[in-house]
Amino acid sequence: MSLKSFAAKLFAKYISHQIEGWSSRPVETQLKVFSMLIQEGRKTKFGKDHQFDAIKEYTNFFDKVPIQDYEELKPYIDRVVGGEKDVLWPGKPLYFAKTSGTTSGSKFIPLTKDSLPNHTNAARNAILKYIAETGHSSFVDGKMIFLQGSPELEEKNGIHFGRLSGIVAHFVPNYLQKNRLPSWETNALEDWDQKIKSIVEETYDQDMTIISGIPSWVQTYFEKLHQKTGKTISEMFPNLQLFIYGGVNYEPYRSKFENLIGGSVDSIELYPASEGFFAFQDSQKEDGMLLQLDSGMFYEFIKADEFFDERPKIHTIGEVEAGVNYVMLVSTNAGLWRYNVGDTVMFTSTRPYRLKVSGRIKHFTSAFGEHVIAQEVEQSIITASEEFDVQINEFTVAPQINPEEGLPYHEWFIEFEKTPKDYKAFARRIDNLLQEQNSYYKDLKKGNMLKTLVITEVPKNGFQNYMKSVGKLGGQNKVPRLSNDRKIADELEKQIKSN
Repeated sequence: MSLKSFAAKLFAKYISHQIEGWSSRPVETQLKVFSMLIQEGRKTKFGKDHQFDAIKEYTNFFDKVPIQDYEELKPYIDRVVGGEKDVLWPGKPLYFAKTSGTTSGSKFIPLTKDSLPNHTNAARNAILKYIAETGHSSFVDGKMIFLQGSPELEEKNGIHFGRLSGIVAHFVPNYLQKNRLPSWETNALEDWDQKIKSIVEETYDQDMTIISGIPSWVQTYFEKLHQKTGKTISEMFPNLQLFIYGGVNYEPYRSKFENLIGGSVDSIELYPASEGFFAFQDSQKEDGMLLQLDSGMFYEFIKADEFFDERPKIHTIGEVEAGVNYVMLVSTNAGLWRYNVGDTVMFTSTRPYRLKVSGRIKHFTSAFGEHVIAQEVEQSIITASEEFDVQINEFTVAPQINPEEGLPYHEWFIEFEKTPKDYKAFARRIDNLLQEQNSYYKDLKKGNMLKTLVITEVPKNGFQNYMKSVGKLGGQNKVPRLSNDRKIADELEKQIKSN
């Protein structure tokens, strides 16, 4: 065992003990975070506008601060972007993470000196928890790759702007720098196709032990490696031990991944976002990711099926239940207040609080009142694919409200790696699995309002071509699993017709 591996085990034990401490006191931990946020928030323009001086307990906060998304917080953010101090958090943020907005172009999410440690430490802690649980630490001596955005930043009014993954790249510890790939120059490439080619050239003959990134883009990297060498990933990287991912559910990709790898490797799921690094998988034995309760973020939850009610009930951490779909709100030490991240989550455990991301509150299919969510379609296609020995590369679902003939239906656009022998039987099985999970969808089928879903096959690389056509190829971008309209479907149909 190397000195580095031995030190990693000692550090892992220390960090694991800390995590177990705060996770065993969830309500107390969140109350401390809440008190700190209000105390600091009183020094800001936002705090003065919302009478933070009068907030003595959570119920006051609930009354004085409205739930808001980016559009509603944007007037304050615009002031910060313009160089004003003490607007949302004391002082100025160090960075703005630039993300793609849906209604206002780019969004700028602040990162402060207080919030940055949350982003930089969470992934580290996930790896350390893995070491503490499994005892495996030899991988720290090998090479590690993190597929991410460009680390090159712009500066305006004393604040740096860039992609979150590119910002975090500036804070990789020195002891990891010599193990880290690809090079700075390759990471700075904006063209995703060229970037992947360069990453392949820099890594194919290295001793890779950790690979991290969004599954769909790591899959592309694996395919390019195989094209270059003719080998499986495990043949190229015999010491590969960990796949670290976030952004989308890994399960729909698992079969294809294991085929490319030539076996299975341990995986760690992360829940990072520009607004905060919310959770990470802390155990190889338990389902879900541990919610970060002590990292400068205060959480509130609304049941997803009540979210659009006029006055939905708000739940704090001590009031949530396992197995319920919630919309998550956060107030953070980056200056976000009762901010709707847009994700829906479901707790798998409340001792400790572990969750999984179930979808996006705006990404659902409910053109007929069925409100189908990402978790339901993903579970349906995972189960059906296993039963029919099918492998998929990517998929998305859209409603077909006005078909040329017959009843409306859900249209599933699927890019297959290994196709089903019987498409109709495969579609029926997915449809039945979806009915088992969603009673509204089942009622519509029984009531003869919808017909069985229809599968439209997308040609090889069709989703990548679509993402490229809308300027979202690579990085942290991902295809929405569900839409309530035909915008994505129409673009995919163009890809299909041009093939």
